[in-house]
Amino acid sequence: MSTSSKETYITRNFQKISGKRWELYVITRIIHLLDDNDIEFVCQQYINPPKNENHYFADLAFPSLKLYLEVDEIGHEGKDNKIKDKKRDQEIFEATDWECKRIKTYTKEDENIKDKELILLNKEIDQFVDFIRRKKNERIKHGFKVAWNYEEKFKPETYIKNKKISVNDNVTLLNHRDVLRLFGYKKGHFQRAVWHIHKFNQMVWFPKLYPNKDWINDFNNETELIHQRKTDGKESPKQVPKEGEADRIVFAHQKNILGETVYKFIGLFRAELSMSNSVDQYYKRISREIDLTKYQ
Repeated sequence: MSTSSKETYITRNFQKISGKRWELYVITRIIHLLDDNDIEFVCQQYINPPKNENHYFADLAFPSLKLYLEVDEIGHEGKDNKIKDKKRDQEIFEATDWECKRIKTYTKEDENIKDKELILLNKEIDQFVDFIRRKKNERIKHGFKVAWNYEEKFKPETYIKNKKISVNDNVTLLNHRDVLRLFGYKKGHFQRAVWHIHKFNQMVWFPKLYPNKDWINDFNNETELIHQRKTDGKESPKQVPKEGEADRIVFAHQKNILGETVYKFIGLFRAELSMSNSVDQYYKRISREIDLTKYQ
């Protein structure tokens, strides 16, 4: 991943939507009115629902607020498109549990569809900005971390200093080595899918939670289960979890705004022996937070 500055990150976000006139207008107005450097935002956030081979891009996402916005232009009008939008929103919710808001940039009177007057559109945008501010205060009130320090976000030292990692904090690191630093790893480059922490009967696991060449892995946020099976559906006796198997600290592959791979913490998982067999293996999330002090 690029080690660019926060300024570069923000302007690249706007550059990504420069060809979409209404989306660009709505989103830049929101960010400029919001004027809050503590709130992370992503234009065209990559989201890959676990039950769908296709991926989506949310128009504007606020990861720390668990919120995203869809800017509906004229092309969204019509029964078929509305059904697709509803399905899309449901699949994104299942993948992220984020709240969705929508702003239409058009109006419809009888069969007449036209661009919305700016005075009306701006009023909706202003209301959404107020909603974001309330959402931020609500998250802070309930103990969630909101402050966005772009430069520190991808450093393992940041989390070691905080003494813990939590799913709520949207912990994302750039490579396997940086992830393993959290758990006492002192060596150089590391690329394998698992690393065993023998002292604690745990392993760090880097699954691709989307269909790939060798494995189909998916994570269901509702059941908190990771399901794993080989792409060809053949039996894999060596993959069947056994009694006393190491618990798995999971950092899943994810795409950043540039389409590059990063690794996101989704919890501590334990094998579900009663559900697993030589074809399908299951792992249940047993904790959303990990104390890092014992590994240092």
